[in-house]
Amino acid sequence: MDLTPYLSQLREDLATAAAAGDDNTRRTAAVLAATLEPAARLALMNALSDLAAEVTAELEDQVVELRLRGGSVEVVVVGTATGGAPTGPPPVEEPLSGDVTRVTLRLFEELKAKAEQAANTQGVSLNTWLSQAVQGHLSQQRKQNTDQPQRGASLRGWVQG
Repeated sequence: MDLTPYLSQLREDLATAAAAGDDNTRRTAAVLAATLEPAARLALMNALSDLAAEVTAELEDQVVELRLRGGSVEVVVVGTATGGAPTGPPPVEEPLSGDVTRVTLRLFEELKAKAEQAANTQGVSLNTWLSQAVQGHLSQQRKQNTDQPQRGASLRGWVQG
């Protein structure tokens, strides 16, 4: 998905709004539009990333990934592998709802670099990769909690070492 048409429309809308002003206002709007474009591109990519995470949470055996290709965003739906194991992080079993919140995370530089490398390998942003990792961990933790016997319950069987 090429984001350029959306950013061009935003630039045109800003120019149209500034057309009612004087030459100085129009020049200011043109400079503002040029400097605002990278921030708007990032905001669109973050919105698409959050959308992909929400769609993934609703799918049973597929993961929606965003891959950056230059200035474009490629949307890819990844199914299950031949062995039945998902090729991406497991989706969250219960739908996510509520507002998206911003979190400040402090990592050692080496750990951050490794996480960025893993995200790049999957073709997603670090934010998307971290969100999917948290969702996957919570899903696995929830599965482990339901697989374990309840306290006070008996367990029968054998163990091979």
